[in-house]
Amino acid sequence: MNARLNILASPAVASALKHITAAGKVLSGLSVPSTTQELMKIRASQINGCGFCLDMHHKEAAKAGETPLRLSLVAAWREATVYTDAERAALELTEQGTRIADASGGVPDEVWENAAKHYDEEQLSAMVGMIAVINAFNRMNVMIQQPAGDYQPGQFG
Repeated sequence: MNARLNILASPAVASALKHITAAGKVLSGLSVPSTTQELMKIRASQINGCGFCLDMHHKEAAKAGETPLRLSLVAAWREATVYTDAERAALELTEQGTRIADASGGVPDEVWENAAKHYDEEQLSAMVGMIAVINAFNRMNVMIQQPAGDYQPGQFG
């Protein structure tokens, strides 16, 4: 399977992607735990059907020490007993932020308030940015049908 197009072949698009990637790196350097970040990226990628990002973030999470059990249960986080309340709040915020078009008014207040119980304003700001960035990458990869399976941890630096 090949991607429909090589978006990096366009110098303008490649430049824009460097900026999105740089934004993601700044956000990931803030105080949200790295395993929580990867769980959030996996959940958004599951919802959006982005195989490339699922491959990437499963492998990055495993490299960061995430367990196979927790990785396998991300899609069923509500029923799984392996996540902390803070992780659950992050996953719920990710779902609502990813499915924003499904809810009139966007992310419900109770979802936001639950996340705010576990994360401070800087962390919430970072999480909002991370959700936006992973959704942008998901949408690009799904549109071009970027193949999954060959990602190597740390591949993009």
